[in-house]
Amino acid sequence: MNNKYYVSMTDNFLSGWGLAKGKINKYIVQCNSYEQAKIIENNARKRSEMKYINICINKPCYNSQRYLSTYRVFNELGDVWTNK
Repeated sequence: MNNKYYVSMTDNFLSGWGLAKGKINKYIVQCNSYEQAKIIENNARKRSEMKYINICINKPCYNSQRYLSTYRVFNELGDVWTNK
């Protein structure tokens, strides 16, 4: 059984340029618990560039023609994302 949670969001700041030129940038964080996912969700909601924030139990997979997906792991993120 997969006990992972994923928090996905659209990063409006990075969408449309650099590696995401012509694409929507999706930022996805893998969490080991629902509590970690809620921390990421709450911190993402404080950031004006993050939109469409969702918690899910299945690893998000977006069409690479339209989206640039950036995957991260909770334990590897800095305080700006992991502080309560």
